[in-house]
Amino acid sequence: MARKSSVERAQMIAGGFATAKKNVVIQFQGRERSEENLLNLIKEDAYAKGVKDEEIERVDVYVKPEEQTVFYVINKQTEGQITF
Repeated sequence: MARKSSVERAQMIAGGFATAKKNVVIQFQGRERSEENLLNLIKEDAYAKGVKDEEIERVDVYVKPEEQTVFYVINKQTEGQITF
């Protein structure tokens, strides 16, 4: 029987915030968007701009609900925005 690596054992022992399921929802003036929804909209917009899935290494997201806009930068190069 194979032994579990020390990383796997540490993760089982640690638990808590690091391993907890997370759900992020942004609410503003009666509207709300989940993290998953925003990331899917960003992905669609990026694909429409010609970004290929296999090229994406990093996605930075900036939510500005007061402007009803979500800005994003892919791989520190491709910039875009979607409506909140």
